[in-house]
Amino acid sequence: MSEMTFHLAEFDGPLDLLLHLIARNKVSIYDIPIASILEQYLEILHAAEELDLDVAGDFIAMAAQLVYIKSRMLLPKPETEPQEDPRTELVEQLIEYQRMKEMTPYFRAHIDYGRDRMTKPPEPQEAGAPVEYHHVPEELIRAAHAILERIQRRTPPPVSAFRGIVGHETVPVQVQIAAILKRFQTEQRVLFSSLFVDARSRSEVVATFLAVLELSKTHDITITGEGDAIELTLAEEEDA
Repeated sequence: MSEMTFHLAEFDGPLDLLLHLIARNKVSIYDIPIASILEQYLEILHAAEELDLDVAGDFIAMAAQLVYIKSRMLLPKPETEPQEDPRTELVEQLIEYQRMKEMTPYFRAHIDYGRDRMTKPPEPQEAGAPVEYHHVPEELIRAAHAILERIQRRTPPPVSAFRGIVGHETVPVQVQIAAILKRFQTEQRVLFSSLFVDARSRSEVVATFLAVLELSKTHDITITGEGDAIELTLAEEEDA
């Protein structure tokens, strides 16, 4: 048999090593050739360059189990009583380990999903207090719609949602200040809502609003009214 170059560090444990040998020899996990697998198993242990006693203990224990199984299989079997296959327990261990190994990539890929999610802790309740539910079907329907809306918000927004935000040049606030003051050359009172009628972009709307705030801050205009009737007037020179 060719010289082995494996190291114990490459295997997560003795079951991992056995699965490797079974796959390499292309044999069924339900019909393991114990003698051949045991010989290769021991050769790998002997060829290991470094042997950590804490880790190697499990490998040595598995080697002892394989020797025990081999010895039981070599013993003559009574013809009168059916004998259980001595490999049964080992096969069950290998199948269970193989299932866990196959699920490891799935859990590794999903382990960080809940890391950045915060949940509300349960509200404290008095000991022995009865729990009463007064929810009606309409409330459950609204809750279901709210969940669906939250799921939809996680999807990327459509391109149309960015219209008016990108693709237009930024409107300077000073330009809108000059435009507002120019209107007072022909009007004594300017309706606040009329400043946004001809706005061509969101940038222009924001610049107009900031221009009004700046003029009010510098006391160049006076703001009166409320709601849809807000009006702007030039401040008197004394007030200015």
